[in-house]
Amino acid sequence: MKKILAFLLVGSLFIGSQTATAQALGSDYQTAVGFKFYPTAISVKHFIKSDAALEGLLYIWGDGIRVTGLYEYHGNFDNVEGLRWYIGGGAHIGFWNDEWRRSYPGRKKGVNIGVDGVLGLDYKIKGAPINISLDWQPSVSFIGYNYWESGWGGLGIRFAF
Repeated sequence: MKKILAFLLVGSLFIGSQTATAQALGSDYQTAVGFKFYPTAISVKHFIKSDAALEGLLYIWGDGIRVTGLYEYHGNFDNVEGLRWYIGGGAHIGFWNDEWRRSYPGRKKGVNIGVDGVLGLDYKIKGAPINISLDWQPSVSFIGYNYWESGWGGLGIRFAF
């Protein structure tokens, strides 16, 4: 009986891994993990519906860290397999380090909280587990150091599975 259960378990894992591999090599994906450049962030994107995804970003740079969560609505382009446009919004929380506060002495608060928007293109390379995105992510911080940031976003490269 134990051998049969072990065989069924191994068989189920094999079939599941083949399904995940086939999905990652097609023109769609469910989850992708990688990096977004400018500023550099660790990026995780997961589709919760066929046209909606959640993206989490962890930015780490010399002045501190920032965590951003985005809800993105995705739409297809006709006749271009694997290419989608997306638009959405979310929020962020950032923490400035002591070096930043020394560089900007009038700004004593070390935390900032705000809202973000996102507009971009998302492409899943058919036949490879690679997802590429290019987007613009404006944001405004309204708690802590208040400011408008229009230069965030950039190129994302992720491993899709």
